[in-house]
This record gives sequence, C-alpha cells and structure tokens, in this order.
Amino acid sequence: MPRTRLRLAAAAVSVVAAVASLSACAPTSGSGDGLVTEGKLTVATGEPAYSPWVEDDDPTTGQGFEAALAYAVADQLGYEKDDVVWVRSTFDEAIAPGPKTFDLNLQQFSITEQRAEAVDFSSPYYETRQAVVTLPGSAAEGATSVADLQGLAIGAQSGTTSFTAAEKVIDPEGGVQAYNSNDDAKAALEAGQVDAIVLDVPTATYFVEGGVVLGQLAAEDGASDELGIVLPLGSALTGDVTDAVEALRADGTLDELQQEWLADYDVTELS
Repeated sequence: MPRTRLRLAAAAVSVVAAVASLSACAPTSGSGDGLVTEGKLTVATGEPAYSPWVEDDDPTTGQGFEAALAYAVADQLGYEKDDVVWVRSTFDEAIAPGPKTFDLNLQQFSITEQRAEAVDFSSPYYETRQAVVTLPGSAAEGATSVADLQGLAIGAQSGTTSFTAAEKVIDPEGGVQAYNSNDDAKAALEAGQVDAIVLDVPTATYFVEGGVVLGQLAAEDGASDELGIVLPLGSALTGDVTDAVEALRADGTLDELQQEWLADYDVTELS
C-alpha cells in the first residue's frame, strides 16, 4: 500500500477510536446520534406551560406532572438533572414534519396514527378524558347533557383531541370554533365569544379561573386520550424512552407522580 494511503488509514482509525471514547462517556441513552446537543437531553414544553403539568410555567424546578416525569425519564436514561436542557415549542410545530429543536417534547400529546407519520411517540404515560368548561352566567351554565350544548357556541384548540371530541361527541349546530391554542380558546370564553370550551380533564380543572366544569365527554369517538412523549421521527432515543416510561410504570413512579400532581378527578359524565 502506498505510504499516503497508510497515513490516511491510520488517521481514520484514530478518528474512530476518538469517537468511541467519547461515546463511552455519553449518557446511557443509546448511541447519542441525532441529539440536539451532544451529552445533553433537550426537552421541550409549551409556552406558557400550565398547572398541573408544569407549575408556575417553570419546568426546570421539576414541579408538575410532566416536568417531574421528564426528569424521571432523564434519570432512567442516565442523564443528571443538570444535563437536562429545557426549550419551548408550540403544540403544532412539535408534531409537524421536519427537523426539531428538541430530543423530547411533553405537552399532553395524544398518540394518534396520523401524528405518528410525522413524529415518534413513547408508550403512553397517562390516559385522560375530555371535559367541557364554562363560566358562571354563560348560556352553558347548568348544562347536564350533550344535547344541552348542541345549540351553543363551543370552542377548542384546533388539531387536538379536545377539538375532535367536541366535533364528534357534542357536534354543535354551528360547528366547533377553532383556536390556535388553549389560551386563545380561554380568551374567547372570557370574552363571551363562545359559551363553553373543551379541554382534557386535568387542564379543565385548573385552567379557567372561576370556571365551571360541566362534565366529561363519553370515552368514545376520540374523547379519550393516551398521552405520549414526542420525539423526532426515527429518533435513536425512541426505544430507550419507551423503556424508561415502562420502567417508571413498573416501579410505581408513574402512579406516585399521578397521585402527587393529578388529582383524583370526580367529574361526572355528560349524558
């Protein structure tokens, strides 16, 4: 072999050895390929993020169900708390096709086949239902059945299970009013532009100050959610994150976090 080729081969071996050495020092989350920042776990949530999922809009404290879950998953993957980097994303951009600014994203994402064409999901970490919220004095106050709501103005965040449930279960005569975010839906409710909005049960209980939870929708036609952690499509971490969620389920951590952060909701079902 010519001397030049020998030097090139030796250099290639040195590079491979250096990469292997660095990989050995990385957290035990798989190969580490495709991480936003090598050696760090970049986790996204919404802006703002709400109780009981994230307390005081500050996920770095680990307070709130999803904030605490993110750190528990990170620990399972071998990352120290200081190696978790938080970023923000909108709900829609998180599940849209294309490159991501995060390794994991927790924003109460329902696992659906359509979304799974654009992003990866972990196994479910929580299952919830959809609830209808109004304000005292609205036309929806006192509603006890889906039929009571069908002639009213109903709103929900577009592209969510809440919106799907409002369409399929309530099926209001004027259609469901679509909003870009739960914040926008809440503002419309407070402004009297809609009579009620649909949210997942935990969010409904905390989200609207002074709100009245009329009841939850029947667990049919998309009115029940299995929530999963979102990852970029084809992420090398997907299998490890699912294993982490299952380990937390097996050792009781998921149950403990639910008991701490997600109240035992006693919400009646709308007939």
